[in-house]
Amino acid sequence: MINLRSILQQIIMSNDIQIKNGLTINLKGAPENIVKKASFPKSVSINPLNFHLITPKLVVKVGDKVKMGDVVFYSKKNPEIKFCSPVSGTISDIVRGAKRKILEILIDSDNNQNIKKHKISKIDSYLRNDVLDLLLNSGCWPFIKQRPYDIIANPNDTPKSIFISAVSSAPIAADIEIILNDQKEEFKAGLNVLNKLTDGDLNVCIEKNHNSFIQEIDNISIHNVSGLHPAGNVGVQIHHIDPVNSGEKVWILGAEDVAIIGKLFLTGIYEPTRTIAVSGPPVKYPQYYKTIVGSKLSNIISDAGISANDNLRFINGDVLTGYSVDKDSYLGFYNNTLSVLREGNHYRMFGWIPFINNKVPSIYKTSFSWLFSNKKYDLDTNLNGEERALVVTGEMEDVFPMDIFPMQLLKECMSGNIEKMENLGIYEVAPEDFALIDYSSSSKIEAQKIIREGLDLMVSEVG
Repeated sequence: MINLRSILQQIIMSNDIQIKNGLTINLKGAPENIVKKASFPKSVSINPLNFHLITPKLVVKVGDKVKMGDVVFYSKKNPEIKFCSPVSGTISDIVRGAKRKILEILIDSDNNQNIKKHKISKIDSYLRNDVLDLLLNSGCWPFIKQRPYDIIANPNDTPKSIFISAVSSAPIAADIEIILNDQKEEFKAGLNVLNKLTDGDLNVCIEKNHNSFIQEIDNISIHNVSGLHPAGNVGVQIHHIDPVNSGEKVWILGAEDVAIIGKLFLTGIYEPTRTIAVSGPPVKYPQYYKTIVGSKLSNIISDAGISANDNLRFINGDVLTGYSVDKDSYLGFYNNTLSVLREGNHYRMFGWIPFINNKVPSIYKTSFSWLFSNKKYDLDTNLNGEERALVVTGEMEDVFPMDIFPMQLLKECMSGNIEKMENLGIYEVAPEDFALIDYSSSSKIEAQKIIREGLDLMVSEVG
């Protein structure tokens, strides 16, 4: 039976976004549609480094007992923003670095989980301030980030709109539909909550020509996205739908984070479950795992059939924007993907000669592999070159789908010219938007790192 309401809603409220300037990287090892419940973690980690520009102020010490949902630390600059324990257990260690900087808080989980429960009522009865209070006191606020700057949102601001991307376009990344398959009601409740935080639109971007339960949800603006990566990047979607200007704020959330918020308002419990895709060419059983934010990765890695003896790189996040971790490390706060690649530190003799290596995908048609666009590859982390001077070739613009000059913006970030950075669109970008430049640029520069440093400069100088 045809759902006329859904069709009418799409005609009235949706906008199509088609990304042509980008790149699809076909890797082997995409996760199969299997969701497995991981064993409950014996220990978890809360890593303040996951929360950019947050200086933690601890409220616990080694040996303290905490419930699931108890505050572990808060932001020194904004004490309203609290970070809570994802499990019930004992603070086993507080890892510090140079100048006693807090690097990690480790918690050994209990066999029987004690849960802090918040008093709740019907979602429709909440006012904006009520929603803010519960999000801040429960530990859910860090899920809400803002553009510009790609940092945790300030609860004292009012965003002009809110964006959630339900599109996966990064290589071998988690499929949002699979993640939300058993969390549909929580996701819908989370959207109802977020609608109370803005007078603007609540925008949800979905994959075009893909049947989704999101199409049947009321009171949201649905946008159909198609095309090459980075079509799934929320920054690209904001740029095409509701661009950020100086002085404006747009809030963003991950799809599963919306479901965690929805569960809080339905049950009164902060339970940061995380569905992660373990993927990559070396993974014997690429699939999804249900676990807890901050879980230890070693058991999941072992269950996925990844050999501990191989020379591998484990990446918290997707292969383009994630960060390298040890196999005995812990899952990041925002990650839905654990990517695995082979380390590539070998030297290829005469690698600059065209058409001698047809085993890797070619962007610039320097090997015959470009003729086989659908072929999947077992790529490693080899850079195939070293950092060199920037040359105006237009290659950055080919993979950058915004009306921004990426090379010029990178140069001004490197020189620290705030006025030119503003004029060139620094408020609209985040490091992840430059990930394909990291991958494809012949200059081999670390574009994401340069943009992050430029954004940090804007925060300190402009605010």
